[in-house]
Amino acid sequence: MEKNTGKPHAVMVPWPAQGHVNPLMRFAKLLHTRGFHITFVHTEFNYNRLIRSNGADSVKGLPDFKFETIPDGTPPPSNPDATQNVPLVCDSLRKTCFGPFKQLLEKLNNKSDVPAVTCIIADGVMNFAIKAAEALGLPGIALFTSSAFSYIGYLHYSELIKRGIFPFKNDEYLTDGTLDTPVADWVTGMGDNVRLRDLPSFFQTTDPNDIMFHFMKDEVEDCLKSRAIIFNNFEEFEQEAVQAVRSKFKYTNLYSIGPLSLLEQKHVPKSLSDAINPSLWKQDQKVFDWLDDREPESVLYVNYGCVAVISSENFKELAWGIANSKQPFLWIVRPDVVKDGPAVLSEEFLEEIKDRGMIVSWCAQEKVLGHPSVGAFLTHCGWNSMTETICGGVPVMCWPFNADQQTNCHCACTSSIWGIGMEINPDVKRDQVSSQIVEMMKGEEGKQMRMKAQEWKQKAEEATDVGGSSYNYFDMLIKNVLHSEN
Repeated sequence: MEKNTGKPHAVMVPWPAQGHVNPLMRFAKLLHTRGFHITFVHTEFNYNRLIRSNGADSVKGLPDFKFETIPDGTPPPSNPDATQNVPLVCDSLRKTCFGPFKQLLEKLNNKSDVPAVTCIIADGVMNFAIKAAEALGLPGIALFTSSAFSYIGYLHYSELIKRGIFPFKNDEYLTDGTLDTPVADWVTGMGDNVRLRDLPSFFQTTDPNDIMFHFMKDEVEDCLKSRAIIFNNFEEFEQEAVQAVRSKFKYTNLYSIGPLSLLEQKHVPKSLSDAINPSLWKQDQKVFDWLDDREPESVLYVNYGCVAVISSENFKELAWGIANSKQPFLWIVRPDVVKDGPAVLSEEFLEEIKDRGMIVSWCAQEKVLGHPSVGAFLTHCGWNSMTETICGGVPVMCWPFNADQQTNCHCACTSSIWGIGMEINPDVKRDQVSSQIVEMMKGEEGKQMRMKAQEWKQKAEEATDVGGSSYNYFDMLIKNVLHSEN
């Protein structure tokens, strides 16, 4: 049978965590609405998690939207629903996945009932997929799932080595003020008051062979070899960083296409959005009935993301800080969020908050942040969370954990960049947390940040409308790269 070549065929490859799957899935749905056949590639581990969360139907796909898998090369964990060891997975993916992924592409091209693969769109930290695309003469495009500001930070990792900053000689850097060193004289594109601590955090180690430092340094630099880079942002939101990639690092084929959550909401049919659910956790729907009964902008939404973990002591202090603020709240407590024990809240705490708090294990965050009763978001500052809070016009209380989250926190809390947030001391104390919550929810500072968040929301709306900057970049990418014969 002759090969079906009637449609362009995009193969999508996310890094295997919820925060990476979501933006790649959103982009896949946007391409599908433009006539692309989609193959979405999960690791075997995540594919099985999807089935357990949403049932076997969740991976059936559609006639022109299919799922495939590749192995991640790691041994199976004891708990099939636990978050995987991130350094282990990163190291394994780049060492073992080129071959299986290239074989998958060849298998797809040998199938008579699907169009020939025309492009690969890979997570910006899955560059084995870009290399496999090149090996088969296909355009490989990197979709960077963190902020453009953090991308710039990672691009300066080589300079950290040259300047003798990485690796640190001992752990004194954590307490001696070293991390507060201004670096704007050599770090371009991150604002005038950027400090060492505001760079993505993987350089903060004494180990010269640290897996995550070298993984992120190499993957981000490899993105510059791809046919194009997509950022999940809108140009105005991260203009300084995007311009720095173009000027300092001489890479011009950049496309600011986002926020992807808003583009999906506006330009993907609801039938498609509902048909394919990428959630690796079961979402609690009761939260919306609860939110409907709250006053406008009265609820603090608390979610520490899909990977970050905290100590039991910090968990306890955070809990009582929330309780003592006396504010209504919705708190997402993942079963694995506490790293040194179970995520258990005392009877005393539950009694204290019974009339004003709701605690669930997962929810549809984008929808929650768009609910009128939500007035602020206590977040780890992951990039999906930051873009979704902008789409909701909701200010943030920042408690970054690692990676790009420190950078996103810096941008959120700097008035000359985004100006929508306040930072929580990582050495969490309940009194400080409760006073900050009250200030954010009821104080003048919180009011100003809410106004700024609403301004950014309006700009995001304009960018994602037909004729807006993100919408136009999406058109340009399809025309100039994805449909290009070169």
